Amino acid sequence: MTDPRPPYLRIVADIQRRIAEGELRPGDPVPTTRAIVTEWGVAMATATKALTTLKQAGAIESAPRVGAVVAGQALPGRPAGGLDHDRIVRVAMEIADVDGLASLSMRTVASRLGVATMTLYRHIDTKADLAQHMADAAFAEIDLPAPPPGWRSHLRLAARLQWEAYHRHPWLARVVSLTRPVMLPGMMAYARWSIGALDGLALDPSTRLHIYSTMVNYVRGTAVNIESEVAAQRDTGMTSKQWVAARLPIDGRLAAQVTDLGVELDLESLFAFGLERMLDGLATVIPARR
Repeated sequence: MTDPRPPYLRIVADIQRRIAEGELRPGDPVPTTRAIVTEWGVAMATATKALTTLKQAGAIESAPRVGAVVAGQALPGRPAGGLDHDRIVRVAMEIADVDGLASLSMRTVASRLGVATMTLYRHIDTKADLAQHMADAAFAEIDLPAPPPGWRSHLRLAARLQWEAYHRHPWLARVVSLTRPVMLPGMMAYARWSIGALDGLALDPSTRLHIYSTMVNYVRGTAVNIESEVAAQRDTGMTSKQWVAARLPIDGRLAAQVTDLGVELDLESLFAFGLERMLDGLATVIPARR
């Protein structure tokens, strides 16, 4: 039966097998990218991706003047680095970042970690639980700076920080729920920092929450398109602007606006334009700061 996994994951699994069976022991050099290209018949980028995945999983490490070697804690029959909740979440995020949320399952995470699938359930209740902790970890990555003065600048920055998180993790928008939010530390820290934009204003708690939710929902609603756009750009080799320009009539007025006048119409421009219009709307319900 043909192995359905991507080539880089097949390479990862084979090297992990060699480590588990003692063929490769702690401190031993692992195959170089060039050796992987030769042995598995893959592109250099695929070989690099396989080694990067092994390093992120803790199976290999860099040694001075030697290169990549089996990590010191990698013992036969036991995944390198041990297994805990945070490591499971981190590996799941790496899979979703590269292959999309649809490719994520408890089985794929277990395979990447080199453990039995049932082992994961000692740390994670369900796949849905895993996805929520992935989202929380993504929000925890956001570096929350000192807030700028003025509610508008503060909310604009909050939206931008969230937008950047969605670009780092294109699957994230599909996991975040507005009506059933999960009260986990990373998400709560971002929420408290963002709602702080409204401190000192004559706003009741309900209005404050609705303003925050409106901002979050606008960013998430636009970011839902990021994952499909990334896939489309990978499949076609064209940005959305290039794709539109290639399909509009060359003598049409809209084509001229897109090409000759250099008009930008992509997710970034739509996000930036809509963000300012949303802030304009919020200005009608936010009183001047005392």
